[in-house]
Amino acid sequence: MRTPVTIIGAGLGGLTLARVLHVHGIEAVVYEAEASPMARMQGGMLDIHDYNGQLAVEAAGLVAGFRGLILEGRQAMRVLDSTGKLLFEKADDGTGGRPEVQRGELRQLLLDSLPAGTVHWGHKVAEVRAGNQVVFADGNSVEADLLVGADGAWSRVRPLLTAATPEYAGTAFAETYLFDADTRHAATAKAVGGGSMFVNGPTPGQGINAHRESGDTLHAYVELVRPLEWFDAIDFTDPAAAAARLAAEFDGWAPELTALLTDADSGPVLRPYHTLPIGVRWERVPGVTLVGDAAHLTAPNGEGANLAMLDGAELGQALAAHPGDVEAALAQYEEAMFTRSANPVDEAVLIESVFGGEIPEELAGLFDELKPGD
Repeated sequence: MRTPVTIIGAGLGGLTLARVLHVHGIEAVVYEAEASPMARMQGGMLDIHDYNGQLAVEAAGLVAGFRGLILEGRQAMRVLDSTGKLLFEKADDGTGGRPEVQRGELRQLLLDSLPAGTVHWGHKVAEVRAGNQVVFADGNSVEADLLVGADGAWSRVRPLLTAATPEYAGTAFAETYLFDADTRHAATAKAVGGGSMFVNGPTPGQGINAHRESGDTLHAYVELVRPLEWFDAIDFTDPAAAAARLAAEFDGWAPELTALLTDADSGPVLRPYHTLPIGVRWERVPGVTLVGDAAHLTAPNGEGANLAMLDGAELGQALAAHPGDVEAALAQYEEAMFTRSANPVDEAVLIESVFGGEIPEELAGLFDELKPGD
């Protein structure tokens, strides 16, 4: 069976592409390995930036719906040291350019904006062959006129374009949740505050970041620089033992901070950082391209979801601008995407977006280690 624009992956990048194509009257089909939209948790909050993610929302014609998802007050920020001492605090006055939304709700907004049947659930890709033939795990296959890999870090489409593969970056985080935090975890809820909290250790290679999601749920990311073998020695199927082992690396830290591990209502989930080489690119291959992490995977830095959406929007706009000339559209899209990937967001732009100006004096030397949630 031949299909029109065929998108592999129903994440934010792939769905943004499908939506922008729909806005311009271009048919697309999306194949997703997950069985349904709610087959797994969709991650926590995202800050959607005015210089990339929000541009994609606008291109998708979903500004009003997006505004309805914004969690007020979540752009507030606190920076602590490992003793719990407050180093910096910034309130959310509503003027910041990084409004926070729940990833799952943003994904659902995109899904709801597409014609029924656009997304084909439960289609895990087993292999992608030359000629844009996509073979699914059940043995069925499709041949795409235009194939777009929006299938993340371990993309099955990427090998058609490049031999580059993700490598471990030396850092991993353990992800945890605390529910009903204001009543059941009051000291930790106070430390986190109403938005995001960042803590870097007295020695390099460890940190705890957390943010407040809908209601009074706290979502934490506990970072450690360790080889993969170190994490392999931890039994993450035993949540209490895993949390205790990780917490031991934070001995001497304030208990309201380590409680994000030891008192978590969910066992720690290991998330190793993998990256593609900065600036990876490929020669134009007819009828196939990539968006998001499939194209330019980096360690979490607050930009990943935003860039995936911008990729999807710009690819959709390029295809609409070049009717009947897919190759011209892909060349235009890829050149802009390659340039963006090789030149990460300028630090001055990022500082302005996060702090509304220069880095506060009390945070000098810490900014490079802060990793806003992705």
